[in-house]
Amino acid sequence: MGSEGSERAAGTVFVTTHWSVVLSAVDTSAPGAQDALEKLCRTYWYPLYAYVRRQGHNPEDAQDLTQAFFARFLEKKYFRLANRERGRFRTFLLTSLKNFLVNEWDRARAAKRGGGAIHLPLDGLAAENQYSREPSHDLTAEKIYEQSWALAVLDQVRSRLQTEYAADGKAERFRQLEPFLPGEKGELSYAQAARLLGVAEAAVKSEVHRLKKRYRQLLRAEIAQTVTTGSEIDDEVRHLIDVVSG
Repeated sequence: MGSEGSERAAGTVFVTTHWSVVLSAVDTSAPGAQDALEKLCRTYWYPLYAYVRRQGHNPEDAQDLTQAFFARFLEKKYFRLANRERGRFRTFLLTSLKNFLVNEWDRARAAKRGGGAIHLPLDGLAAENQYSREPSHDLTAEKIYEQSWALAVLDQVRSRLQTEYAADGKAERFRQLEPFLPGEKGELSYAQAARLLGVAEAAVKSEVHRLKKRYRQLLRAEIAQTVTTGSEIDDEVRHLIDVVSG
């Protein structure tokens, strides 16, 4: 996608940036507010939980703190403190969490899990299982957060692509072609995929090309939700790739 096309594509998604998601989620009576809140939580719940765990908190306290942070973030409208012209949403959110941990520790520990005015659909057991697979060496809490954020974004992109294929009645085809997506470790060759799908190898190559193109488009659209201008998309995509590559 050229720069002009990228700007046009970015323009269509900036109306639903994570900043807008937060604004929508705060007004629970607004159309789509619940969906907005669930998207925000789905993307950032585990990265923030992993950061809190890396700070030395046990699983139960980390769940309480993450739950309390999201509730406070929305109830107190912390987002109003942000300058949307400076910084990425992920950076602002982590800074907000750090401030919360300093200022609200006692209050959060005293609160019962899920007892806030805003209930968030958190899965503490799944989060802890995922955290147990994190590397145990000297990765800082900030690096754990960045890696978790990057993987969450990529998972969102893969899920959206899978949903699109399923909607076209091609769920099985996506399963066969998924190993060709960036970051996948599948060792399937074009010839093997062609035999499995019962089509010519050239047809597989052509569809994989379209699959990867759509993947890139969805990745840029997802990234666009975390920045404030189109010019930041390329930088953020490069940052994500660097984070995932280690």
